Amino acid sequence: MDKLVIDGGRPLSGTVEVSGAKNAVLPAMAAALLSSAPVRLSNVPALRDVETMARILRNLGARVDLGQGTAEVDSGGLSKWEAPYDLVRTMRASVMVLGPLVARMKRARVSLPGGCAIGTRPIDVHLSGLAAMGARVGMSDGYVEVETGGLHGAAIQLKVPSVTGTENLMMAATLAEGATVISNAAREPEVADLAALLNSMGARVSGAGTDTITIEGVSSLGGASHGVVPDRIEAGTYLVLSLLTGNGLEVRGARAEHLAALASRVAEAGGALLPVAGGMRTSLGGGKLKSVDVVTQPYPGFPTDLQAQWMAAMAVARGSAVIREAIFENRFQHASELARMGADITVKGDTAVVRGVEALKGAPVMVSDLRAGASLVLAALIAGGRTEINRIYHLDRGYESLVPKLKAVGAAIERVPS
Repeated sequence: MDKLVIDGGRPLSGTVEVSGAKNAVLPAMAAALLSSAPVRLSNVPALRDVETMARILRNLGARVDLGQGTAEVDSGGLSKWEAPYDLVRTMRASVMVLGPLVARMKRARVSLPGGCAIGTRPIDVHLSGLAAMGARVGMSDGYVEVETGGLHGAAIQLKVPSVTGTENLMMAATLAEGATVISNAAREPEVADLAALLNSMGARVSGAGTDTITIEGVSSLGGASHGVVPDRIEAGTYLVLSLLTGNGLEVRGARAEHLAALASRVAEAGGALLPVAGGMRTSLGGGKLKSVDVVTQPYPGFPTDLQAQWMAAMAVARGSAVIREAIFENRFQHASELARMGADITVKGDTAVVRGVEALKGAPVMVSDLRAGASLVLAALIAGGRTEINRIYHLDRGYESLVPKLKAVGAAIERVPS
């Protein structure tokens, strides 16, 4: 098992290239199960989660070829409908094979998913939606079991705007008989990106990116080629880093329309996110960030996936910030690790109070989940002295080429065996 060793306080400058979005490529790979023709994806990041999804699809009988920034999935030989625990346990996004399998194979048996330890993420939204479309849903020995004689259109009102729930039901509805309307749908850019892929395969999806999505079912889908949208969370992570290290970074691939909530908080903190050719950069005018409160919300609100990074920034801002985590109930595990580096953070329930300190100092710390790991990397890069970050396999799930990208802009960072 590896760890990161970071000597902080180095000035950073140059360009960081944003990879394709993890949260877009995984449902896109699952969507390939809907067709017997090949689906070709570009701008595919080399991540552990992408490899896990490839293993799941291969286990189902699909052919998956991962190349340099590409993935081709050919489900013409799809022969199974079970995603076993050994493959699913490390990644919650694996549940997204459920909808495509039910739509194409008329049945699915999928282990309850695993992933980061950031709280419960029940899949009842997925199951109640499939039931409304005519599927028989059951649970047995830790597996979800779904069968149908054929899905039909339905009016589905989601209790919460679940991203994976919206995507699963949208995929299932593409091959259902009649029209399906999903209300209170997730509005994330990754949902719209999946809809664009489905439509290029011959689906009839409209309204993606709004809270009401309509899917007119078709009898079959074909192949397609699709470029995955850039990762807005990776972009936001590097933009926050740029604010902390002196505005020296340009983040190529960052899209202003995907980062409005972050831009708003940065403006309140005394800075700005500014467009440049092909991306964005930050401006702070030589000052220091002011503390700004945030509450995590579904898109287009402030992303839960940027909460930990914002906490790292607020740890050295002027004043005190209140951060409320309204999406997941167990997503402040990074607070105690930041405290090891000198941060002044008090957590009570779903709320953290962050009192800015003059500087952080290096310390041995441990990663609890993907975005917690990002916050510790940011903190280590601005801290005095050396930080050792352990359990970095979480970071491998969501940040492509993290060490090479940071070294290229001047960071003193190495990946070494623990």
